[in-house]
Formats: sequence, C-alpha cells, structure tokens
Amino acid sequence: MKEAARLAINITELIRDYRMMKREIDRLQNILYGRSVPMRSWGVAQWGIEATLPKGSAGKSQAELKDMDIREQKQIARLEEYQRRVYAIESAGDYLDREILKVVYDCMLDGMTRQEIAVHLEMSRDSVDKLRSDIKAQIGTNTTFSKLLHGEKFAV
Repeated sequence: MKEAARLAINITELIRDYRMMKREIDRLQNILYGRSVPMRSWGVAQWGIEATLPKGSAGKSQAELKDMDIREQKQIARLEEYQRRVYAIESAGDYLDREILKVVYDCMLDGMTRQEIAVHLEMSRDSVDKLRSDIKAQIGTNTTFSKLLHGEKFAV
C-alpha cells in the first residue's frame, strides 16, 4: 500500500513539475547548444535517403565531454533526465482508457487547477478529483510509462 501511495505522489509531482521541466529543458538547451532542440528530434531515427547521409551529432562528442567543466556535465545530466521525464509524461496520456481522462490530463499538464477544470468541463470539483485519481492510478500501473520514466529499454 505504501508503494502505491509513494508512486501516486511521484506522479502528482511529475505532473506538477512538468511545465517547469519543459522551461528548464529549453534553458539548458540554449546554454549547452545555443538553441532549443524540438522534442521530435530527441533520439529520433531517420528513414529513407536522409538515413544514409552524413550528419553531425546534436550532442557533444567524447572529446568535448572530457573538456567540459563539472557544471556543464551536471547540466547535461539534468537535461537528459528532464527530457526522459517529459517524454514519459507526454506519452502517458496515450495510455489512458477514456477520452475524458485524456482531456483532464491535458488540462492538468496545462497547469489548470481542479476548479478551472471543473468549470471548463461543466462538472463538479469532486468529479474532477475522481477523474484525477483515475488518471494517476492508470498511469501508476502502466508498465510502459514506468519503463519510459526510468529509461529502461523495450524488448521489440
């Protein structure tokens, strides 16, 4: 029971911190790479003729990593951690089984309060609370979300 409560708290914290992590990703990308990298480009493989063409790395080479100071190394580690969490959070909506849950989840990620969600969907705050609990339970028990969040590899 404690594990389920701890996981629910973590999911609540992840959802609450989502927008902060998105802003921090942009800030760190600007510091480290001089520009923001669209989420679609995070680890995406290319297909067709583009896959055969030579291309530079979006990340840092091993030589560059060795020459970086400790602060930059920590920034890269934090950037990678936040990117993994944000990707997991944004993917989690796909694992919800009802459309109303997806709408409420999107509203939560947009930073809307339960009162704002209730007004938006024309329902009571208690109904919103029940839907939020359902969302956290479904996400918390989803193994794909857990693997994405913790950076585990998938068996294909």
